Amino acid sequence: MGEPKTVHSALVTYTSVISLLTLCPPFVILLWYTMVHADGSVLQTFEYLKQHGLQGLKDIWPAPSPIAWKLIACFGVFEAILQLALPGKRVEGPISPNGNIPVYKANGLQAYAVTLVTYLSLWWFGIFNPVIVYDHLGEIYSALVMGSLVFCLFLYLKGHVAPSSSDSGSSGNFIIDFYWGMELYPRIGKHFDIKVFTNCRFGMMSWAVLAVTYCIKQYEMNGRVSDSMLVNTVLMLVYITKFFWWEAGYWCTMDIAHDRAGFYICWGCLVWVPSIYTSPGMYLVNHPVNLGTQLALFILVSGLLCIYINYDCDRQRQEFRRTNGKCLIWGKAPSKIVASYRTEKGETKTSLLLTSGWWGVSRHFHYVPEILAAFFWTVPALFNHFLPYFYVLFLTILLFDRAKRDDDRCASKYGKYWKMYCNKVPYRVIPGIH
Repeated sequence: MGEPKTVHSALVTYTSVISLLTLCPPFVILLWYTMVHADGSVLQTFEYLKQHGLQGLKDIWPAPSPIAWKLIACFGVFEAILQLALPGKRVEGPISPNGNIPVYKANGLQAYAVTLVTYLSLWWFGIFNPVIVYDHLGEIYSALVMGSLVFCLFLYLKGHVAPSSSDSGSSGNFIIDFYWGMELYPRIGKHFDIKVFTNCRFGMMSWAVLAVTYCIKQYEMNGRVSDSMLVNTVLMLVYITKFFWWEAGYWCTMDIAHDRAGFYICWGCLVWVPSIYTSPGMYLVNHPVNLGTQLALFILVSGLLCIYINYDCDRQRQEFRRTNGKCLIWGKAPSKIVASYRTEKGETKTSLLLTSGWWGVSRHFHYVPEILAAFFWTVPALFNHFLPYFYVLFLTILLFDRAKRDDDRCASKYGKYWKMYCNKVPYRVIPGIH
């Protein structure tokens, strides 16, 4: 896994990890409490904690209830069954640092469709009311916080005792190993990929399910769904649909192909995604905004355009890789750099670096429309409170950090060829600025 290069960087990494392990779980609960019980006001929650201290945090922290555990278990088992049982195309992931080639079954779009149809059907036919999920949301988040910590401990122990492949190892530090993970591709048995489950089938699927839940809750409270909630929900569901349409491409990204399965990725997808990523909709449940037809359509169309551009960025790169550069990008033959590199086993290989189309605008331009899309599905909440925009702020920091880490990894991998690429595409994320 590799040690930090210097004592200073090791100290920074260690202290940052400790801070995140300590602060993330309480933040999830505080965000839920503020959205649902404090009118979305950070100041109100702050004043409460200032007055009551740690006892105040303890008092507002909901205990995981039996119904919360049942809801989580039913959802998790349902998604695991779909992941294993639904048919799908065989897809090979990128070659790992140790020469392993992970194999996946691409059935995410089918699982997504089955999940939403099943959830809405249960509500429509009166079998299950999704309002129950919203009414026990704090208990669900509390259960996820605790259960996912135990799950990450399981991943740590599995990495030591029964790693699924040679792409595993320890840094020698429990905290770092627990946070960053022990295995790159942990699996249960031969076919059940744990990161696909945590990242895609639980994390992303729960985002969609909760978006629908918030709509139903507002409808049952008010007898109608506000245009602000509709815009928020439609944009999020379109984005998630795009994700599952492109899921096989996601398996080639840093999350899956480079980041190991630990607290950073798996706890984040099991807890952070369903709580933080859905928070604009959570806020709108009790704070419906009447945007009016023109403003609602403007926000909707702007958000859809950003989602399309984000999709088209990934489509261009996938097509470029699939055809080995023999394709058209914006109606022209793509410009590229042929980069050679050496694997950890000492083998020399080559890669093609795309330098035209969206990938000629900046090295990570696809993050720009992704951040803007998040802004457009949040802006229906308008600007009465800051907290609905926390996700946009978090996503911006996350993606800028990911762009830097990816640049650092590519610089180490490709050396002089990456310098050539940076000279040709000088901006990392925002063209003309950064």
